[in-house]
Amino acid sequence: MNFFEHQDRARKQSRWLMVVFVLAVLAIVASINLILLLVMGVTGYQTGEQPLAPLEMMTTNLPLLAGGAIASISVIGLASLFKTASLRSGGGQVARQLGGTLVESDTRDASRRRLRNVVEEIALASGVPVPEIYVLEQESGINAFAAGYTPADAAVAVTRGALEKLDRNELQGVIAHEFSHILNGDMRINIRLMGALFGILLLAIIGRRVLIHSHFAGRSRDKNGAAVLLIAFGLMAVGYVGLFFGRWIKAAVSRQREYLADASAVQFTRDPDSIGGALKKIAVYSEASYLDADTEEISHMLFGDGQKMMMFSTHPPLHERISRVDPDFQAEELDRLAAKIQREQLQARKHAERAREDAVGPGQGMFDAGSIVDQIGNPDWERMLMAAAIAASIPDNIAHAAHSTEWAPEVLFYTLLDRDVEIREQQLLVVAESMGADSEAQVRSLLQSAGLAAPEQRLPLLEVAFPALKRRPPDFVARVLETVKLLVESDGRIDVFEYLLARVITKHLWESYNPNRVRLAGGKTIGACGREIVQVLGVLALHGHESVESAREAMQAGYDSLGLSLPIELPDRRDWVEILDSALPKLDRLRPAEKEKLVAALVEVVQHDGSLAASELELLRVICDLVHVPLPLLTAPQQTSLQS
Repeated sequence: MNFFEHQDRARKQSRWLMVVFVLAVLAIVASINLILLLVMGVTGYQTGEQPLAPLEMMTTNLPLLAGGAIASISVIGLASLFKTASLRSGGGQVARQLGGTLVESDTRDASRRRLRNVVEEIALASGVPVPEIYVLEQESGINAFAAGYTPADAAVAVTRGALEKLDRNELQGVIAHEFSHILNGDMRINIRLMGALFGILLLAIIGRRVLIHSHFAGRSRDKNGAAVLLIAFGLMAVGYVGLFFGRWIKAAVSRQREYLADASAVQFTRDPDSIGGALKKIAVYSEASYLDADTEEISHMLFGDGQKMMMFSTHPPLHERISRVDPDFQAEELDRLAAKIQREQLQARKHAERAREDAVGPGQGMFDAGSIVDQIGNPDWERMLMAAAIAASIPDNIAHAAHSTEWAPEVLFYTLLDRDVEIREQQLLVVAESMGADSEAQVRSLLQSAGLAAPEQRLPLLEVAFPALKRRPPDFVARVLETVKLLVESDGRIDVFEYLLARVITKHLWESYNPNRVRLAGGKTIGACGREIVQVLGVLALHGHESVESAREAMQAGYDSLGLSLPIELPDRRDWVEILDSALPKLDRLRPAEKEKLVAALVEVVQHDGSLAASELELLRVICDLVHVPLPLLTAPQQTSLQS
């Protein structure tokens, strides 16, 4: 199952979840009305009234039953809306509710630096913004989760137990598992589940509290005691109905997704021992994956079971998960692992160093359209090696600045600096006028200490700086974006990277502030967007080929792969920015399966002439990013500047 099939599945699961939620609410409403009928019957019996037949009792008390139904639906609906609204600030809100602390960019803790490096490498390899990173300091079990509406507002959290007990390879497997949830739309379903289940589970809480209050208040001894106890036990029963449905919904939605995320982690790391080792350690350690915090609401989001003895576990049995990723697994291995842990402390593996030594240089060979499509949302180990190599090539002071809340805007400006000295001075003047002299001085210091950023470092720097930038106030971020626009226009021309930076950073920041307004796919077909597709194929072809004829042939290759019947006409080379601005929002509404065809056609255009330039890949990446397709890390031999 590839990225686009995952998105289709996520949309179907969302619809299925809504149907089940409605059925659960109806079951709860029916239960509450049954309680009301029983209470009225008991009360009537105690007062000596003539008992009524059930149907007559319902008819007589119809207004009361209707009021009870409306009240029940209102409580569940409002509670669900309240919970969902409280999570609109992004995945970090969920992490903070569980006691998570943000991993700062300048942390001196070695385990936190290792975690940050692993998350950044996987984000760069996947082609998504680096998420916020949290640690649950009070939790000794081995666990983790990803939360958020979209990749732009995502957060990844791990427990202190995971940091201390997992080596780098195993931690990489766990984080790769969580990135599978980020890339494949599972997070949005998780947030919706939290909102829906909060409304249902609220009645369980009410039922338990009423029962406890009735018991301690001694109400069973007064004349209305029987009715009160009946209400208490009835509400408790309703609560358990809600709890039953809630856990069943979570288990039904979660189990298969966990298997898929485990498989994605193996493909990502190309090492079954990464996630397999983490799962085995969960099986060995007494703390397992359990958390001290109340995990009832988020149990379906965790890497492993958060509580013991859960009805309808949200995760498959641990031994089954291990056997899926390691078919040769034998139970005796756990005994040997337990003995090893008792004999020696855990040793961190040296995968980062090996990655830097083994990673190939950029731009080796051509790409296969099918393999790229398969890697979207599920990048392979080679992308990981590339990401590690690029991250290692960034000077330490530049990397530190990208992680810093104070310096992140200047890193963006630094990546836009032109190679022409005269133009560069104009850009620095723009920074001084727009952001102040201190900001200009910071950009100059970055330039003087490291020189201009290498082409293959610029996009990774943008992605690394994103978490720090979005922690600044919105009005300040608006000034930064305005400055980016001025820098792009300062030399009277727009090249691919300048366009890429302005569009991508604006999109990601807007989505991080408005996650509930983001739609990751629509219902349009290739045929309905034929004109826009032809225009985008033409723009991409013109920017990657020397002659008009070769561009037309490349466009034809992509066009033929889609089976379109529109006439082919290359757009004006000077209009590429306007064309993309107009066409991409419409292409973002394509169905996931149609986006898969679009990406395959774009790849055919890019590599039609047998050569690749960094500018082609940058433009390909911005097209994919702006239609919510996270293109994995791709590199090319050299950078060429395209102007309009």
